[in-house]
Amino acid sequence: MLSTMSPRAADPGVRMALLETAARIIATEGLGKLTLRRLANEVGTSTMAIYTHFGGMTELRREIRREGFARLGAREAAVAITGDPVADVWALGMAYYGNAVENPNLYQAMFMDGPVDEADADAGLETFGQLVAAVQRCIDAGRFDPADPVGLATQLWALVHGLVTLQLARLLPADRALPCLAAGARNLMTAFGDDPRAVGSSIARAAARGARPSVPA
Repeated sequence: MLSTMSPRAADPGVRMALLETAARIIATEGLGKLTLRRLANEVGTSTMAIYTHFGGMTELRREIRREGFARLGAREAAVAITGDPVADVWALGMAYYGNAVENPNLYQAMFMDGPVDEADADAGLETFGQLVAAVQRCIDAGRFDPADPVGLATQLWALVHGLVTLQLARLLPADRALPCLAAGARNLMTAFGDDPRAVGSSIARAAARGARPSVPA
């Protein structure tokens, strides 16, 4: 009598190793250096495993971005909404910074490779939406002047992203990047209409609740 064998279950550990190794290759050497054979060899698996887990290289690249934004989203979701919306904005910035320096290869691959196609272009929009909502709370509370929250959030994102990019490129050491980030945030949020002393108090309040990443080596 013939027995029916079920297909071997995909190993989640291999899947994550493929994602992180592919992200490292893209981040450190560029997308052109990522091949099926090289990735399989570095992970210690077969090229078939890449098809088993992702269906091919295009979906693998898509999943790298999804994994990166999922980790960022989890960090941001852990930021509590409090009665101090400016402190919340700073805490979100620290969550973004902390996620980037703890997952540098994923972070760089997310932005270096860019969207795979039109369907992939919206990946991560919800993480930006959390910042927009926090900025809107600052406006509603009278801390920021009335303005387009998307525009203000974009300026804050550009500040954090720029500092992170310089740090990951080893053009700015961490012990200089964080003070620059704090000073830039104070300047921006003061320009948005808040009182400089109130901004300083909010940043200190956020830091007291843990919104201050450890400085990486």
